Amino acid sequence: MPDFNPTDYAVPGFVLLVLIEMIWARFRAPGAYEPKDTMVSLAFGLGSTVAGVLFGGVAVAVFIAAYEYRLFDIGWSWWAWALCFVLDDLAYYGVHRAGHRIRWFWAAHVNHHSSQHYNLSTALRQSWTGAFTLGLVFTLPLVLIGFHPAMIAICGGFNLIYQFWIHTEAIDKMPRWFEAVMNTPSHHRVHHATNPRYLDRNYAGVFIVWDRMLGTFEPETGEEQIRYGIVRQLGSFNLLWSVFHEWIGMVQDIWHAPWRHKLGYLLREPGWTHDGSRETSDMIRARWMAQSGQGAPPAGEKVADQNAIAGARKPA
Repeated sequence: MPDFNPTDYAVPGFVLLVLIEMIWARFRAPGAYEPKDTMVSLAFGLGSTVAGVLFGGVAVAVFIAAYEYRLFDIGWSWWAWALCFVLDDLAYYGVHRAGHRIRWFWAAHVNHHSSQHYNLSTALRQSWTGAFTLGLVFTLPLVLIGFHPAMIAICGGFNLIYQFWIHTEAIDKMPRWFEAVMNTPSHHRVHHATNPRYLDRNYAGVFIVWDRMLGTFEPETGEEQIRYGIVRQLGSFNLLWSVFHEWIGMVQDIWHAPWRHKLGYLLREPGWTHDGSRETSDMIRARWMAQSGQGAPPAGEKVADQNAIAGARKPA
């Protein structure tokens, strides 16, 4: 099967759509774009592309090796492509949720959430260090089932392309049937919000049904203005600090923590501390619910935070 990366062909479309949104923003939402912020986003995109070239071969090698131990030969039928796309999106939900609930993954994913602006250029804020977190383990089961690594890579590429257009405030709501099934700008604005009611919601890539099924869905209400970024904003346009600040914060916390708590700063949720000196998103949301009279979250529900605080100089 020929080597085909759909995102390579989508780049000109990305650039065109960013330019169109910039024109729209000039007349309808002057604050939507900030030049320095946009340049950082573009640099993130370029850097993540280089990182993909340098380190993407690791995932390819692992998947090809694992494919030798597949349970079935699924092949290349149309239904296999459709099923692969759906299951790959479910795997994306899993790794994305881990990216907000486990600090090790958040250290890479926080890059995507670090802008205080929400526009199409924000979609380009992709991690440079994601390969080091080994998030590929969430997709590995698809290989072992019998989906060819090339099929998974192509489906993942189209998944990424879909997610580009939902990073905008230019679109309010889609038709109700579409909002019920698919991820949309409205749903994804919630995901990028730092408002307590929205923390750690709507992890979907393409299909919002995963959030509805797994208890992490929150609709955009329009009752309050959305605030974007991370709970503890970077306050800097320094590119290298933007990329590595959370890794630095995590290492510092591990270094200074008592031995029995060191692993917690690696594997617990962002914002967790052994002495309670910082807040997790669960704590922020619970406090907001108590103050606003919303009541307690459903039993067993975790409200983690993306934007919320990872012990971390504060994603995705």
